[in-house]
Amino acid sequence: MNRPIKLISLFFFALFLIGGCSLQKNEKVKVGFLIHALDQERWKNDRDFLVQKVEELGGTVIVKVADNNSDKQLAQAKEVLANGVNVLVVVPVDQFAAAAIVEEAHARNVKVISYDRLIKNCKLDYYVSTDNIEIGSLQATYLTSIKPTGNYALIGGAMGDNNSQLLYLGQRNVLQPLVEKGDINIIYNEFTDHWGEEEGYEHAKKILALPQKVDAIIAANDGIAMGVIKALQEVNRNDVLLAGMDANLPNLQEIVAGHQTCTVYKPYEKMASATAELASQLVENGGFENTFQTVSNGEKLVPTVFFNGMIVNKENLKLTVISEGYQKEEEVYK
Repeated sequence: MNRPIKLISLFFFALFLIGGCSLQKNEKVKVGFLIHALDQERWKNDRDFLVQKVEELGGTVIVKVADNNSDKQLAQAKEVLANGVNVLVVVPVDQFAAAAIVEEAHARNVKVISYDRLIKNCKLDYYVSTDNIEIGSLQATYLTSIKPTGNYALIGGAMGDNNSQLLYLGQRNVLQPLVEKGDINIIYNEFTDHWGEEEGYEHAKKILALPQKVDAIIAANDGIAMGVIKALQEVNRNDVLLAGMDANLPNLQEIVAGHQTCTVYKPYEKMASATAELASQLVENGGFENTFQTVSNGEKLVPTVFFNGMIVNKENLKLTVISEGYQKEEEVYK
């Protein structure tokens, strides 16, 4: 847990060292921000934070939304590259298909920052995200601290997103020893296509139809969790523990109401700020000294900036997302 914090400090130290000479430069960053979809509240916030941070640095952002269509995202990449962007920031629709975007960008000498989701099997330049294995571990650890025995169900994220596998790995790291002891029984374990609420609802209906009575559900994100809540409410199962991820406002309201047990907050503004700084320095200075952690994407070790997530529950809402300024108290407790 301490390693990513240290690396983030090194990252910003490197920016400080290089930044002294960057003020003399005239070239400003023009970012193409390719987002897979705006299907969750958090992605609108990521978009707004990144645009704000880049503009504060004197740059501009062209935003394109692919509506979960990888072919559309590739076409959008070609469009913004033709419009002269000098850095691409990509939230990939598909972890493998997006490699073609990196190839297109490199053909124009444009560097690519993979944001939140890793692009696999290509010569990706940089990656900014959270430690998703740790986030999966946080979800499972919190629920098992409340319910150390019983029937657990896992509803994973999109199969085309590398984060889904990482979250699952983190969850299983915690759950497997308890499974082997016979304390926990995993009665359901499936992934979704697009992290969606409707998918969460359909999976939850299948879980509730099982002969075993479910005690806890770990949903990969808050969108899926909202669908689970709908299914649980239909059968008056308010006793089921439920974890999510993203700290979306409706889910925080459900935590207050007692329908969701916890979520995980990612420091989106800090992620966007680091990405904007990185993009700006790449244009003004061309690169950095090697102060990054690296993550393998199957093709190379990608320089990576990781941030830590944090569990949000009914007891610490005010000390986390509200004190961080991510959500307003009057809206959470509406």
